Amino acid sequence: MEASHARVVEDELYSERFLVRRPLLRAIAHDGPIPPVLLIDEVDRADDEFEAFLLEILSDYSVTVPELATFGAKVPPVVVVTSNRTRDLHDALKRRCLYHWIGHPDFERELAILRMRAPGVPETLRRQVAAATEVLRAMELYKPPGVAETIDWAQSIAALGRSDLDEHSVEVTLGSVLKYREDQERVRARGFADIVRAAMLRTP
Repeated sequence: MEASHARVVEDELYSERFLVRRPLLRAIAHDGPIPPVLLIDEVDRADDEFEAFLLEILSDYSVTVPELATFGAKVPPVVVVTSNRTRDLHDALKRRCLYHWIGHPDFERELAILRMRAPGVPETLRRQVAAATEVLRAMELYKPPGVAETIDWAQSIAALGRSDLDEHSVEVTLGSVLKYREDQERVRARGFADIVRAAMLRTP
């Protein structure tokens, strides 16, 4: 009797009642008329096992839970995969994707992002930081700053109580926009005058 009861309990544990539906499974199990959007962000930072797991999803739009069953999508999700190319992805995964390269935003677009994401930063400083970031990206750095670094940089300078960019503020906040020592050394060796000069040209 006890053995039978144990089997019943075990069978109950391996049931959908105790299945936690994470985003991948929720996207596959979606049964509405409109396809869900599944975002897999920075897949290049995941391990090989997860990348292999994605092959099943992108090939068959299904997820297999060994103790239960294979869940297939009634409405296949729209899958968006992003990568920063910190490592090369497997060919099998790349064959299942259409590619769209997204470059850095231009000055006006980045300024608009700064206005939205860093509202506490003075407008003049926002313009100058966006212009200075353009200069840094043109310097063939190992890791050119992204939009997140531009936002951090503007907020760092504003936190110092500055409303304008100058060489000293660039120097003391350089670590918020450039994350690699080699890039910082290259910028310091070149000097900050060109960066500040470009920033001043964008000041109304």
